[in-house]
Amino acid sequence: MLAWRMKAERQGYFTLEEWRRGLKAIRADTVSKFKKALSELEKEVMRPQNFQDFYSYSFRYCLTEERQKSVDIEIACELLHLVLGLKFRPQIDRLGEYLKKQHEYKVVNMDQWLAILRFCNEINFPSLDNYDPDLAWPILLDNFVEWMREQQA
Repeated sequence: MLAWRMKAERQGYFTLEEWRRGLKAIRADTVSKFKKALSELEKEVMRPQNFQDFYSYSFRYCLTEERQKSVDIEIACELLHLVLGLKFRPQIDRLGEYLKKQHEYKVVNMDQWLAILRFCNEINFPSLDNYDPDLAWPILLDNFVEWMREQQA
């Protein structure tokens, strides 16, 4: 969350400019203000107008190589738990289980990543009764829904 607020470009590194920009954004010019601001940062991230940006950023932040456009399934699963786990625990647990069992996909790209958030927000879970495979869902999610329905049968 702090990296998002600082608009850090590289995982695990903050430039002086990023650090200053982040501290200014959270209005922290002392250690005690910094500590207080960190606890407020989670509330800021969870605001609907900020969450989409944070969610997209979290994916881009995991792209550690130049020209990298996807993240490994294992990393995606962990990141989903970190970013969506509190809000959508049942969906993310089952999706993580599916992603680890299936062998068709080795990576998740940004389009799939964004669709997962849309899926969690829009689709009734666990019934999946409003899932329409004719809509523009990635095949990854079509396959997940099919797998879920097989599990429920």
